[in-house]
Amino acid sequence: MALILSIDTSTKVCSVAVHQDGKILACSELFTEKSHSGMLTTLCENVVKQSGFTLNELDAIAVAKGPGSYTGLRIGVSTAKGFCFALDKPLIAINTLEAMAYQVKDFFPANYLLCPMIDARRMEVYCTIVKTNLTSILETEAKVIDEYSFLDLLNTQPIVFFGDGADKCRESISHNNAKFLEIPILPSAKSIGYLATKSFEESLFENVVSFEPFYLKDFVGTQPKKI
Repeated sequence: MALILSIDTSTKVCSVAVHQDGKILACSELFTEKSHSGMLTTLCENVVKQSGFTLNELDAIAVAKGPGSYTGLRIGVSTAKGFCFALDKPLIAINTLEAMAYQVKDFFPANYLLCPMIDARRMEVYCTIVKTNLTSILETEAKVIDEYSFLDLLNTQPIVFFGDGADKCRESISHNNAKFLEIPILPSAKSIGYLATKSFEESLFENVVSFEPFYLKDFVGTQPKKI
């Protein structure tokens, strides 16, 4: 029996959830920007309490490893590792984009491909392409989108684009096989927990000491103004 606390801070949404054997027991989500650092630990403690368990009864801690917001990922992973060290529990890391794909995979036939997108900079997105069974077709990457993006795949089968990075790609990707979801799909600890249950069963754990977020590209900060 696996009792897992899951954390997702890869975007502006801060979410935590508790799953037992793949069944969600409790979840809390904040859609307020910059709430991660101040509220995350409290959210985790409250959600575990709401689920009817204690922190010591957890079997593992799962976290969205990225890609996504550099700062958000750093906060989420640091918090998850802190719980692992304090409670002596294993760490499970889940790809944020794959967890997004998990949310929609059951709504499309097998001949469709899924392309979750997280907004990066300008016309760049973090994205991957998977089948509806979550088998990888294209590896996770930071990609600048233009009219030629994914053209070889779009010529053969439909691709569903979704996530906050997909909205800005509608004009560039105009192929008849390009399908854009009208409902927002955001990363969530709920889907992190479902995937983490499978990883737990397969003992796919991270090294808590050396694990780092999947930033995908180097952090670019704002340059200080010259006086």
